[in-house]
Amino acid sequence: MPFRMTEMVGCEFPLFAFSHCRDVVAAVSRAGGFGVLGAVSYTPQQLEVELAWIDDHIDGRPYGVDVLIPEVQAVDTGVSVDEILAAIPQSYRDFTRAILAECGIAEDLGSPPGGSQRPNTSLGHELLEVSFNHPVRLIANALGTAPPAMIAAGKRHGVPVAALVGAKEHALKQIEAGVDVIVAQGGEGGGHCGEVSTIVLVPEVIEAIEDAGADIPVLAAGGIMNGRQMAGMMAMGAAGAWCGSVWLATTESETHEVFRDKMIAASSRDTIRSRHRTGKYSRQLRSGWHAMWEEAALPALPMPLMMLLSEPVLRAIDRAAVNGNPRARELSTYWVGQGVGLVREVTSAGQVVQDFKRDFAAGFETLADAVA
Repeated sequence: MPFRMTEMVGCEFPLFAFSHCRDVVAAVSRAGGFGVLGAVSYTPQQLEVELAWIDDHIDGRPYGVDVLIPEVQAVDTGVSVDEILAAIPQSYRDFTRAILAECGIAEDLGSPPGGSQRPNTSLGHELLEVSFNHPVRLIANALGTAPPAMIAAGKRHGVPVAALVGAKEHALKQIEAGVDVIVAQGGEGGGHCGEVSTIVLVPEVIEAIEDAGADIPVLAAGGIMNGRQMAGMMAMGAAGAWCGSVWLATTESETHEVFRDKMIAASSRDTIRSRHRTGKYSRQLRSGWHAMWEEAALPALPMPLMMLLSEPVLRAIDRAAVNGNPRARELSTYWVGQGVGLVREVTSAGQVVQDFKRDFAAGFETLADAVA
């Protein structure tokens, strides 16, 4: 019997893979899951290239795109990037330069790949336009209530709109906005997350939707790293699983070898929910980067200022770490959830999907045997 989400988006198995890497997206969809490309770091031109590549390598399988259109920002989205950058206090610039200098890391290592083009807070709607020019089967909004323009565009193109929530109250706002799918992401998850745990949040959101008289499927997210966990979430009423961290330890991932090694060595207690990367709370692997900010007692800047300040610095740190700088290795970090404690080895994205399927079936067999 097909699952509700597989019927909605056309995949074989309701395992949704959020990734910033096109290779992961294509590999997961080819294996029967559903890849979702995180597009926040791309310009419209870059996203066009990425989606064209996916179209050519996904064997006609379905996939989606996740864009970032924050509900609240610290700056007017109409101002230029240079004006936004000018709002970053000089003391913060000096602090990050001091970090690099102390650790022997060249500042120019942080130059973005492919040129000097920098992110702009007004690009979310443009990324939507690019996405709808491709055969995407799902559009997701990563932060805040899905804007009316996104809902309208999804209906116009016949593409379901999903939105991530971290609290029951957020889910009710998404229902009012008219989303088609809700991703309930617990605080265990990597990246931007709330405080409520997945095992509490998922049934809370499902009950809230039922009480509101709505009929919207819920994907469980946050700390889900294997098929048995997925089976548990679906036993509670979830329509599938939305995972991110598990793909970071795959051969196709955008992560580098140093970070993958740190993932394998980490426990579930080695993550931190911090604002010192994007300006909003996001869960990352705890490292010397966070220790330095905590020691300096400098509050995080609001989004997008913190992100524009930190990303070039963290990029320089990562490149120096890969080049063998031991201090840079200590500082190196990335978004990852508490499920990192379940990472034992690096494998392929396709193998992860197959492992999920096997463990998912085993999980439900265990439940069936328990009540037989």
